[in-house]
Amino acid sequence: MKRINCLIIDDEPIAREAIAEYCTAFSFLNIVALCKNALQANQYLQTHQIDLIFLDINMPLLSGIDWLKDIKDSPLIIMTTAYSEYALESFSYDVIDYLVKPISFERFLQSINKVNRYCENETSKEVLFIKSEKQLKKVNIDNILFVEAMQNYIKIVTSEQSITVHMSLKTIKELLPDYFIQTHKSYVVSKYKVDEIVGNQVIIKDYKIPISVRLKKEVLGSF
Repeated sequence: MKRINCLIIDDEPIAREAIAEYCTAFSFLNIVALCKNALQANQYLQTHQIDLIFLDINMPLLSGIDWLKDIKDSPLIIMTTAYSEYALESFSYDVIDYLVKPISFERFLQSINKVNRYCENETSKEVLFIKSEKQLKKVNIDNILFVEAMQNYIKIVTSEQSITVHMSLKTIKELLPDYFIQTHKSYVVSKYKVDEIVGNQVIIKDYKIPISVRLKKEVLGSF
């Protein structure tokens, strides 16, 4: 997997260290520097190849938003801030995600999965990193057959294994490519893994997955 060089820009030492600690869970994230303001970060950008920046907003000298306005050909940006009201403006600068402090590891993981999808080169299989049983597990998206919701958990069924994750079906669907379609309030399937559709069921290998009346027209129109 491609190594991703990261820069953390935050005026709070504790916040910088917290993000850096999260990054250590991913072997492909390489922290190049921790900067206390945007001006200091400019020096690193001049001499280092940076792929991803974790950027705070409320900082002395120059705010993260003002810095974004001036920077050209910026790396991928994940905003990390205590202020939710700047989200809309931040996304107008094509930031990849907007994290509101305090940032949970689960929410951080979602952002890294977004980054991973952007950074995977065209010849590599897209992957997701899933937190399951206190471990990070790499899942090849191409191997996923379907996802099933079970109360506060989901079960990701691949051609090789089943993984239970504390996540909503809505969240996992946002991380998956467009060829994953929802057939039922509790199921999302890869249309490329569907063997046949019989009545109100999608057949994938030995699995029979329901199609709801509400979604049937949309499901049939996807093939």
